[in-house]
Amino acid sequence: MRRLGPVALIFHAVFVIFILAPLVMVIAVSFTDKGYLSLPTDGLSLRWFYAILDNPSFIDAFWMSVWLALISASIAVIIAIPAALAIARHKFPGRDFIAAFLLSPLMIPHLVLGVAFLQFYSQIGLGGSFYGLAAAHIVLVTPYALRLALSAATGLSIEAEQAALTLGANRFTVFRKITLPLILPGVAGGWLLSFITSFDELTMSVFVASPATQTLPVKMYNHITQTIDPLIASVSTVLIVLTFILMLILDRFYGLDKVFVGKG
Repeated sequence: MRRLGPVALIFHAVFVIFILAPLVMVIAVSFTDKGYLSLPTDGLSLRWFYAILDNPSFIDAFWMSVWLALISASIAVIIAIPAALAIARHKFPGRDFIAAFLLSPLMIPHLVLGVAFLQFYSQIGLGGSFYGLAAAHIVLVTPYALRLALSAATGLSIEAEQAALTLGANRFTVFRKITLPLILPGVAGGWLLSFITSFDELTMSVFVASPATQTLPVKMYNHITQTIDPLIASVSTVLIVLTFILMLILDRFYGLDKVFVGKG
């Protein structure tokens, strides 16, 4: 392996510092002992982490985001797998249209989607409901699941599947034991990317969510429009730590290269 030169090392170090600096600043602010955003601070305190427990609405919004992201990502993958296999393996009338239709939410600004869903739901009576919010998120994240599933399915050899069919296996068994394991890295990566996108979505959710279905990003946004206390910094720090722990678990038991790169 060719070693990096000093200029390349400096460039990489500057790039890493540039990426990490905002996260470090947020974490540092969350430990302030003052009642407002302050850095540097005169002392360190955990008061704003205890304040999260005194605001159960943030905890409720967190679990709302988790369940919403789980449902959205899972249904998006269920839609993406057959669509990816059909698009990658078969030529049929309307194939390009179907692919473009399923990927089209990537081209539409989230603000436009939010306004469109708001108008549509107000006409059919789904405004402010969890089902409407989940449907909107499914539409939003399905392209991410499809792109990675399609990447895994494209060029996939069918020889092993044909051999299994020849030996008497039915199509569901072939899919479960051969096809799905072969495309699993792309499916897992698509699910994770869809989960993250749904959990982090704000712009569209502001229009679709109601006080009873507030996600964590919407709750945080509404909070910072009313006050400048460091509570948001402490919530962000907790999310950063949880994300770091999740990445460690994924790398330990599955491998981040398999999830994000698709290596077997």
